[in-house]
Amino acid sequence: MQSDKNLPETWTILKILSWTEGYFKSFGIDSPRLTAEILLCYALNIRRLDLYLQFDRPLNKDELAKYRDLIKRRVKREPVAYITGQKGFWDSQLIVNPDVLIPRADTERLVEYALDEISKKKIDSDSKIKVLELGVGSGAIAISLSKANSDAIFFATDISPKAIMVARQNSLNCSVDIFFLVGSWFEPIKLGVKFDIIISNPPYIPTNDIQSLEKDVREYEPLLALDGGDDGLCSLRHIMQSAPDYLKPNGLLIMEMGFDQRQMVEDEALKSNQYKAPFFIKDYAGHYRVVSLTMAT
Repeated sequence: MQSDKNLPETWTILKILSWTEGYFKSFGIDSPRLTAEILLCYALNIRRLDLYLQFDRPLNKDELAKYRDLIKRRVKREPVAYITGQKGFWDSQLIVNPDVLIPRADTERLVEYALDEISKKKIDSDSKIKVLELGVGSGAIAISLSKANSDAIFFATDISPKAIMVARQNSLNCSVDIFFLVGSWFEPIKLGVKFDIIISNPPYIPTNDIQSLEKDVREYEPLLALDGGDDGLCSLRHIMQSAPDYLKPNGLLIMEMGFDQRQMVEDEALKSNQYKAPFFIKDYAGHYRVVSLTMAT
C-alpha cells in the first residue's frame, strides 16, 4: 500500500484483499488469500463472511493503518496466530502468544485417539478417570479432552510459568477445570499419585534440524517446545522412562512424535521392559505420528 499513482484512491474490502493477496504471493507467504482475510477480519473486528457481505465497504485511514501494520508483521514471517493472538484448535478458540507453541492440526489426531481411550477407560472404571498432560503449553490438548469429559479429573504441568498462565486463561475461557502445576515433566507430581492416562506432545525435533525449519517457526515459536535434543528423543525418552511410576496398572501413555521416529520410539519403549508392544497411530497423511504405550503390569 505504498504511494503509487496506479493504486486505487479508495480502498474497499475487496480491492485491498486482492492487493494483499498479490503482495503476500510476492513474498512467498503461504495461503496468501486466507492470510489476507484473517488479518483484515482482525483489523476490522468482523467475521470472514462479512468481508464478502461488505465487499464494497471503503476503509478509513485508521483501519488502513492498522491493517498495514499487520501486513508488515506477516511479511517479516511473524506467525498469523501470534499477530491475532488466537488460534482455533479442535472445538475451541485459544489465546496464543510467543510463550507457547501454536497448536497444529496434526495434534488433533492425538486428541481424537485420546478421547477414544478415555471413553474406554471410563467404561471399565468405578471411579473418576485421572488424566495428566505433560508440557501443556497453550492448553489445547487438555482443554479439548476436558470439554468432552467433564466427569474426568485433569492435571497439567509445564516448565514455563508463562505458558501455564496462558493455559489457565484458556481453561477459564473454555469453562473447564484443570489443575495446573509449574515444573519440568513429572517434577510437580508427588510420587504415589497415579493416572489412568498420561498424554504429551513433547519437543521431538533434533537440535541440528531446528535451523532448517521455516523462519515463522524457528524465529518466533519457543525453542524449548521444539528442541528434542541430538536425536529428537530426549523428552520422549525421559517421559517413557518416568511414566511407569505415575501410571495405574494398565495405564496408558500417549505421545506425539516425529513422522520418521517410529522405529527409534519402538526400540526405546521395548528396551524399558515396562510396556506392552507399542501401538502406533497414523495421521491423515499416512504418517505414524502418535505412539500409545500400555503398562505391562
